[in-house]
Amino acid sequence: MAEETGLINPIGDWVLRKACSDAMRWPSAVKVSVNLSAVQFRKVYPIDNFCSALAESGLPPERLELEITESVLLQGSAENVETLHQLRKMGISIVLDDFGTGYSSLSYLRMFPFDKIKIDRSFVHELAKNADCAAIVSAVAGLGRSLRIGTVAEGIETEDQLLLVRAAGCTHAQGYLFGRPCPAQALKLPGVQQHRQKIEAA
Repeated sequence: MAEETGLINPIGDWVLRKACSDAMRWPSAVKVSVNLSAVQFRKVYPIDNFCSALAESGLPPERLELEITESVLLQGSAENVETLHQLRKMGISIVLDDFGTGYSSLSYLRMFPFDKIKIDRSFVHELAKNADCAAIVSAVAGLGRSLRIGTVAEGIETEDQLLLVRAAGCTHAQGYLFGRPCPAQALKLPGVQQHRQKIEAA
């Protein structure tokens, strides 16, 4: 509804500024990730929004990750790709969300040098009991490794799933095992750090 009415633009701007502001109260090693709608890329000067959000908050661009879906690239807009390149030159990380669903194409990975690709939770959920899902996760992790792109396994809820995505070669993991949505002031970063060490071990 927000996209259809155009409200996604002011909402998205507010979310970006709030996320950057909140992140400034976190340890400097912690990044913040913000999802972007394809509609936000139709604005004439989207780069200005990111510049002003970083400037107002004081957040270094290296601590900001922007998550986009394939719909941004599916529009086939050269301007969209150029915007992504400009954001990356600023130091902002660009992440391809929900890879493996919809119209996912390997050409996207050639079109733009993503910092990370996120493997959809639908594959991770069936990882232990579905050989096809396990093969897909391993293949995407291997592809990311060959292209020097990080791979994030979404929807991790159990220790067993964490072990499986580690074994598959995923470089990052995300899910309820590490924490559930909560107010910023309730975020327990030491617990997040503990799990990060567990993922990176061995």
